[in-house]
Amino acid sequence: MEATVPDERPSPEGPATFREVFANREYGAVFSASALSWIGDYIAKAAVTLLVYEETRSVALSAAAFAVSYLPWLVGGPLLATLAERHRYRQVMVICDLVRMVLMVCIAIPGMPVPMILALLFATTLANPPSQAAKSALIPLILTGDRLVVGLSMISSVGQAAQVVGYLAGAAIAAFNPTTALLVNAATFGLSAALVRFGVADRPTAMTAAHRSHLLRETAQGFQIVFGTPVLRAIAVLVFAAMLFSVVPEGLAAAWASEHAGQLDAGAAQAIIMAANPVGFILGGLIVSRAFGPDRRLSLMRPLAVLSPLALVPALLDPPPLVVALLAAACGFAVAGMLPVANGLFVRALPDGFRARAFGVMATGVQVIQGLAVLVTGLLAERYSIPLVVGVWSAVGVLLMTLAALRWPSRSAIDAAVEAAQQAGGVAPRQADGATGPATPASAQGRSEEERSGGPLGGRPGEAGQRRHTVTRPTVGTPRSPDAAPGRMER
Repeated sequence: MEATVPDERPSPEGPATFREVFANREYGAVFSASALSWIGDYIAKAAVTLLVYEETRSVALSAAAFAVSYLPWLVGGPLLATLAERHRYRQVMVICDLVRMVLMVCIAIPGMPVPMILALLFATTLANPPSQAAKSALIPLILTGDRLVVGLSMISSVGQAAQVVGYLAGAAIAAFNPTTALLVNAATFGLSAALVRFGVADRPTAMTAAHRSHLLRETAQGFQIVFGTPVLRAIAVLVFAAMLFSVVPEGLAAAWASEHAGQLDAGAAQAIIMAANPVGFILGGLIVSRAFGPDRRLSLMRPLAVLSPLALVPALLDPPPLVVALLAAACGFAVAGMLPVANGLFVRALPDGFRARAFGVMATGVQVIQGLAVLVTGLLAERYSIPLVVGVWSAVGVLLMTLAALRWPSRSAIDAAVEAAQQAGGVAPRQADGATGPATPASAQGRSEEERSGGPLGGRPGEAGQRRHTVTRPTVGTPRSPDAAPGRMER
């Protein structure tokens, strides 16, 4: 299948539309595959947790079954994501889906010992970093201009919706038969692999064998370019700070509901608080990406970044659970409003051949930041009241976000970084002080000038991005759910 780069410049009158985004067949395949596998994965999380608990009656082991999916990002996320740079993105995604499908079928075998279940589950999640890295690097090659921002917003929103639907469906199916839930997840991986294999073009690798070095060195180059490039570093700080505060209500929901449920049942209060942030995130991503044009979304980034922790400060007043849920939803709305724009800028400021590695760095950072935020606030809540902890924690977040907003790069600095990345191709762009980033590891050498100058967004207006042309050239995220972008990438 031949790869083409269509004319997808953003309209000067307003933002790209959902119809324009989904008119791209490749994006539709990636979007559908992501939604399927995410829903299946959350169904499996609920099922495995219940299955382990039924086998052992151990809360600790059931919690370990849930938490094991986060381990690959923490112990080797950037390293595993670097592998995606060495191979064709479509190939990486398909192989990872098929491996996870087979392993899920093995977990579903009746009578499987619990230690073996945990080991197979860990092996399954080892495929998450390279698969997600390949997808995040692939999407900017499918969508360009403002359609990229809208597409990233849709991916983030469906990830949150999948979390809600998957957990509810998983709990219902697992209560009936956990094995069935695991087989459903295996089937979603198989369908995801088919959608990607037959719906996405087979592009060349971002890094050819001739330009490989040591895997650890290539991984280190991902850290160097993210934290050594001022614009990328500023985006990373903004994303990490957003994750540091937005996850807290969800992480403390069980204890918060138990101690401050008021007239509500504790279980209902917990569910409302936990679901509020994903719902707000979905609404924020859809509304902001559709209602505002590219320039206005860029100007809203900093106010929304400050608003995300500010929305949680009223927790100091110890409001009832419904109000807490509204605060959490407002926080999620603000994060979703600024995150796709940050993701889009991040992708544009990355040279070819570094996207998968940079995604690994960002996704791992998001996982670590979220885990630390819940751990620290949980420890503080052992000594102080939860409303006090969340309120003060969020007030500190307002100060941090304000500082990050004040130090945000100028528009000219952002434009210069994007242009440098487009011209660099697979080489890390030269910094303002004259130093360069990582040495050339990617496939920029030996490619045509048109391929190197087009960049991930097809060039600036007036250049290559304005015409349809055939090329042979090769996310960034969440919350969590880290996925498909620097933020929210937990799958």
